[in-house]
Amino acid sequence: MKKYLLSLVTLAVTMTAVAQDYDLNKPFGFCTVSSRTDASSTYNCKGGGCYTYPVPTDFTGTVKVLTSNGPDADMKSTIANAIKQNNVVVLDGSNGDFIVSSNVGITSSNKTIIGINNARICTRWYVTQEIKDALDAAGVPSMSTSSGGGTLPNGQSVNEEAEYNTRRIIMELTGDQSESYRNSGCLSLSGAKNIIIRNITFVGPGSIDVGGSDLISFTNGAKNCWVDHCAFQDGMDGNFDITQKSDFNTVSWCTFSYTDRSYMHQNTNLIGSSDSETTGFLNTTFAFNWWGTGCKQRMPMARVGKIHMLNNYFSCKNSSNCINPRKNSEFLIEGNYFDSGVKRFYKSDGATAVTWAASNHHVENNSLGNLNSFGNTVTVPYDYTIAAAGDVPATVQAMAGATLTFDDDPSGIMNISNEATKNDPKIYNLKGQCVDSHYKGIVIVNGKKVLNK
Repeated sequence: MKKYLLSLVTLAVTMTAVAQDYDLNKPFGFCTVSSRTDASSTYNCKGGGCYTYPVPTDFTGTVKVLTSNGPDADMKSTIANAIKQNNVVVLDGSNGDFIVSSNVGITSSNKTIIGINNARICTRWYVTQEIKDALDAAGVPSMSTSSGGGTLPNGQSVNEEAEYNTRRIIMELTGDQSESYRNSGCLSLSGAKNIIIRNITFVGPGSIDVGGSDLISFTNGAKNCWVDHCAFQDGMDGNFDITQKSDFNTVSWCTFSYTDRSYMHQNTNLIGSSDSETTGFLNTTFAFNWWGTGCKQRMPMARVGKIHMLNNYFSCKNSSNCINPRKNSEFLIEGNYFDSGVKRFYKSDGATAVTWAASNHHVENNSLGNLNSFGNTVTVPYDYTIAAAGDVPATVQAMAGATLTFDDDPSGIMNISNEATKNDPKIYNLKGQCVDSHYKGIVIVNGKKVLNK
């Protein structure tokens, strides 16, 4: 018991050290600026006007709270209409998962989407064991993913052997000549600006090589968006891709993983879909994220943009590559932690510049080559603090994902700051929220003491 309590104290102090320099209820990073170099070009990323729950009493915008209509109901149009017609949409998971037949398209701007009560958006279609057995019998895993292919029975031409045979086999098993299953994703932002998405779990059909949908995609200039404290699992093509001139976006405190539902193509995050992406866009911050079980590559793979990798945690054992700077990209990589079993975690392929900071920590040596900086020193136009890499595993594992527990009283949500923790006698939890003595868990008093009730 003494050892357990000591571990709790150590974990709490570690997380406090990291959290003191960040308000976990506030956007930061590239979503808060409108220039890749000029710090004075700030942007007020507020989504639909607020991004906590309950919505403040003085909020004047429109709010819609949704619950699921049941496991057989397609919630796609309900969610889409709510987002279109309201400033803030709250997905309440108390009645079960939100099942969608295909991506909910978002084209309007200035919106907030918040999850409460373990809200999950899940795709209706998923990869079955029957499908996986048929693909195994055909030898799909050993087929080429870059050449070969043919023409499918529905007339579609496919240029990759593995994708061609995967789609052909699924078509034969399901009889779905339209291949509607390939649209199995959750959200797609096209040209939308100032969108905030928080505290939602996204569950896909399982990764499979069919050129299908991502769990979330940003396309056509989606801009100044903040995706925070979300969990991404089993995306079909990718978990979360950002392409086509999308710009100034932040992904923070999110988790990315795959389960046994996934078959192949566990390529989690793509920034820039081709070498012909227009330069000057795709500037993205990834901070305090966790790439975990099943992730194979693209964590992220990026072209064109300036990518800031800050204090992320990688426990994706047996991955083929984690961070992959590609053509015309610039990477600032600092304070990240690559855990045991992660041996292939960095390789640059044609990037313009990479700054690999000494603050990164890797348990294993990188079998893909040297960890070197090159080109001009990469900088970003916003303020931030680098947490010690050694503090990252415990902090991120405890706090990343759809883990936010919003306070009952919005006025009680307070920042963790050095001044607050030194001088305010109130009790705070690790989310930065003011709580009372009935809170069950680790809390911090004056930034030092631990209480476990």
